Amino acid sequence: MANSYFCFKHFRVEQSNCAMKVGTDGVLLGAWATVKSAKSCLDIGTGTGLLALMVAQRNRDVAVVAIELDDEAVIQAKENVEASPWPNRIQVVHSDVRSYCAVKTFDHIISNPPYFNDSLKSSDTHRSLARHTSTLSYMELLACVKNLLAPQGIFSLILPYDVCTEFIDLAKSHNLYCSRFCKVMPLSNANPKRALMEFSFSNSDTVLEELVIESGGRHCYSAEYKELTKEFYLDKL
Repeated sequence: MANSYFCFKHFRVEQSNCAMKVGTDGVLLGAWATVKSAKSCLDIGTGTGLLALMVAQRNRDVAVVAIELDDEAVIQAKENVEASPWPNRIQVVHSDVRSYCAVKTFDHIISNPPYFNDSLKSSDTHRSLARHTSTLSYMELLACVKNLLAPQGIFSLILPYDVCTEFIDLAKSHNLYCSRFCKVMPLSNANPKRALMEFSFSNSDTVLEELVIESGGRHCYSAEYKELTKEFYLDKL
């Protein structure tokens, strides 16, 4: 059973009422995304509020809107934000992003979206909603990003590696182009399992990166993974 909370260096995430707990995907994305120059950020499907909190920690000037559909997750995200050092810079909004009307566009949009397209759904309704594209399809997500992203903005997300080519092609139909791509391998000799991606409206060359999480066996983390996440994890990896 997952812990009811997860402690980071500068904030604590309560997660007992959220379907999706704190995991490597979210921490990777929050630490990797290019957010340091953004003045405004939208976190789509905030869940516990993890990404919004990570963005606020990394950029002291950013204002974050964290949008979430699930009732219980909204309550928990609000509690986590209020208990954090940055309650004045994070607004948790209870809404479906497809009907969300923003006052202005965002410099950065970040999301750890639902992605189990073809897998069997969990008997836990909240977990199914949090992790299946029947709730928010890739096309719907991209349409929302296109409408809500500033002209010079960046959209960051993490997806399973085996769907990244499909997603990049779909993004092009919304005039969104992959500007940065990181292949994530669990081990140095393993096939990639995740892809960290950034998109913009500028059709330029893609910056290619690779990241290995564990370099010498279970819980023996690579130097690059330690460096990427060092400002967040409490214990030395």
